[in-house]
Amino acid sequence: MSAPILTVGYANRSVDELIELMKRESVQFLIDIRSSPSSKFKPEFSRETLDGTLRRAQIRYVFMGDTLGGRPQDASCYENGHVIYGIVQQKGFFLNGINRLIDAFTKGFRISLLCSETKPEDCHRSKLIGASLVQRGVDVVHLGPDGAYLSQTDVIARLETAQVQLFGGALCSRKSYPVMARRSRLK
Repeated sequence: MSAPILTVGYANRSVDELIELMKRESVQFLIDIRSSPSSKFKPEFSRETLDGTLRRAQIRYVFMGDTLGGRPQDASCYENGHVIYGIVQQKGFFLNGINRLIDAFTKGFRISLLCSETKPEDCHRSKLIGASLVQRGVDVVHLGPDGAYLSQTDVIARLETAQVQLFGGALCSRKSYPVMARRSRLK
């Protein structure tokens, strides 16, 4: 059986702490799932810089924010500015990204998904990607702020109470994206 797909957020970590954590977990491929792979607050996590740093640490960087990012370009994925994950999960671009992850998983590659949010319950990596992978029989483990293991089941259980109170039963982005809200109203 393959090792689980890991996820990690970098917000409160240095790039050296991230690399140390990836080495601890024997990660071969770090999959960047940010829609915009740059950081004005932490430029060392911008795409090109991070790619070079990871290469020197013998970890491959792969950008997949175009297919698995939390802010899709498709305006039909938004309601009132919020990304509706149930809609995204049906889109071809997203399914292609999920299938690439599953392919790497079945080949036994040790991968970790990377986003900026430290807490997985605040990120689409649990609500969108993790949920989709678990539905397909893939084990997902989130590395918490302190590097501890958090199962997808535990993260979603903690999340569902708060999310249902705020948005009803559908999982969606916690942030509203005003530009997309305007685009979705214009359709």
